[in-house]
Amino acid sequence: MNQKQISRDKLYALLGDLPDRNRPIAAETLDVKDCGTFLLEDLLLDLNGIEPVPAYVAKPKNASGKLPCVIYNHYHGGLFDIGRKEFVLEQRAFSAHAPYAKALTDLGYIAICIEVWNFGDRAGRTESELFKQMLWKGQVLWGMMVYDYLRSVDYMISRSDVDPDRLATMGLSLGSTAAWWLAALDERIKLTVDICCATEFDALLRARGLDGHGIYYYVPSLLKHFSASDIMGLIAPRKRLSLNGRYDALTPIEGLHQIDANMKAEYARCGAPENWRMVIDNCGHMETAHMRREIIEYLTNNL
Repeated sequence: MNQKQISRDKLYALLGDLPDRNRPIAAETLDVKDCGTFLLEDLLLDLNGIEPVPAYVAKPKNASGKLPCVIYNHYHGGLFDIGRKEFVLEQRAFSAHAPYAKALTDLGYIAICIEVWNFGDRAGRTESELFKQMLWKGQVLWGMMVYDYLRSVDYMISRSDVDPDRLATMGLSLGSTAAWWLAALDERIKLTVDICCATEFDALLRARGLDGHGIYYYVPSLLKHFSASDIMGLIAPRKRLSLNGRYDALTPIEGLHQIDANMKAEYARCGAPENWRMVIDNCGHMETAHMRREIIEYLTNNL
């Protein structure tokens, strides 16, 4: 076992008592909606054996064969009623651009967006209540979220319309953090795009910015073993585009420069310096038009 896999196993072990990774996955199709240029499947997935996971899968209309696949992770923003709807809404927080269900299917990709714990059709408790409940049981809220993301990959590669060798993950805010954690833990992810949440933990501590992130974000004992750069380094040498705002309080600029320097060094050590790129726009916690253009071009050229 190589050193990176040892680190992945150690990172995964910090995520609390998690369900069996090999338990069977079941999928129920509730509806298929014709959205003009793409079809939207409304699914109910059994990923964890504890509670069902609603999901959208968007697929180009009239597509055939195995398609490149994107695991899209929705944002947080305290908008617990939104959840996976972010994937399809024309009007939403943090971005004024076309929803990614359309943007990704326009590129010829199939994409999934699952509803994470406590959002959308899984809402009804406060985040702090769920965090405390899980803590009592030896579980970690972020660990349970990451587990569902990992199993969503398992589900997608089980489909006959997905190319398992062309998998990407992306998202903004919570979805961004999910993207780089998922890619760090799962080598099947070949390309990562994270928008506005590349946070170096010690820089966040120095900026006293911990309350900017929800309680879900905090994993017991994590800092004893890993920095954010250590986790992100597990993605190398696979392709990664990280887009961030210079004035985003959730990602102190000092930490962004720290991550950029560390990733440049790690990707160079892995012999693939061209596979790392960070973009810092003069904005806050949002996806700018420039970011969207960079993302579409990056996906087109690399997935």
